[in-house]
Amino acid sequence: MKKSILFLITLITLVSCGGDNKSVDAVIGSKDMAAVKEMRVELNKQQRELKADIDKLNAFIDENEKKERPILITAEVIKDSIFQHYVEVQGNVETDQNVVLNAEYSGVLTNVYVKEGQRVSKGQRLARIDDGGMGSQVAQQEAQLALAKTTFERQEKLWNQKIGSEIQFLQAKTNYEAAKNATQQMRSQLGKTVVTAPFSGVVDEIISDPGQVVIPGQTPIIRLVNLSDMYVKASIPETYLKNIKKGTQVKVNLASINEEFTGTVRQVSNYINPNNRSFDIQIEIPNKDGLVKPNLIATVKVNDYSAENTITVPENILQENAEGETIAYLYKTINDSVGVAKRIILVTGLSYENHTEVKSGLKKGDTIIKEGAKTLRDGQKVTIKN
Repeated sequence: MKKSILFLITLITLVSCGGDNKSVDAVIGSKDMAAVKEMRVELNKQQRELKADIDKLNAFIDENEKKERPILITAEVIKDSIFQHYVEVQGNVETDQNVVLNAEYSGVLTNVYVKEGQRVSKGQRLARIDDGGMGSQVAQQEAQLALAKTTFERQEKLWNQKIGSEIQFLQAKTNYEAAKNATQQMRSQLGKTVVTAPFSGVVDEIISDPGQVVIPGQTPIIRLVNLSDMYVKASIPETYLKNIKKGTQVKVNLASINEEFTGTVRQVSNYINPNNRSFDIQIEIPNKDGLVKPNLIATVKVNDYSAENTITVPENILQENAEGETIAYLYKTINDSVGVAKRIILVTGLSYENHTEVKSGLKKGDTIIKEGAKTLRDGQKVTIKN
């Protein structure tokens, strides 16, 4: 365009001067300095007038060319997709096999048979409390039980042979039953002096040391943990109760160990917490490497809505008009390089991770404008970036 303007200046100058080159030569040939300066002043004036006119022409050309210049955009052909919406909440890693074993018998802790970090089996002996002589009492009671049993068996034989009185038989039977019950009770009490593992796991902490006096229900002795049955517990707002059930897909992220798991809901609580209007869910998670520990914070994403063969668009291309309607722009081809933006009204659904489900207004195969959509107007010319 600049070359055209220069050509136009030259052309106008030649036309305005006509055959004035000879006049200039003639003036110069006359050697009349006053006439030469006068002609120079006149030609400078004409030049200034021409420049002002050319600037007006340039301004008009630039303004009109700018209006007609297509806007650069990016566009995408609409395809069917699967849309999934997740509700995101915080949860905690828990296990039902994380217990503190308390003393069940009052006395001095005499022995601890395990070390912290040691793996133990269900029923394995972990510690012992001084029985205070109860072992001897049990032995004495067992001797009395044996005597009562022998007496009852002999009396029973005599009774079966119709020898002796019924009272003798019933007394022997009663004494035997009483001795047996007393012995079982004492054995049970003596058994409480030995702390055993209620399940297989790892000794996480030894809380009480040998020589310490322990009291039933008050003195903790050992913490035992099993990390093989781990799960995440999270509270979900009650508004999602209808959409979440056993088997619902879930994503669990444990940021502290940089791990993410995909699983399903294994349990949905039947109770709504009145304090925060929520219900609890449990998600089982693997723990092959033993990195997952109780009380880790977890980010839980629960899939509460899914739709197949649906249309989704980037959330940032959607706009709202004065009537509150959601609008976007389609690309309609004019020729190989230029098209036009067509405004459309959409009915949208849920949004997740910067994508929104479109219920109506778009169909498969439409070309929707993405980058540049925010500055467009209906019918404006556009061109797609390479």
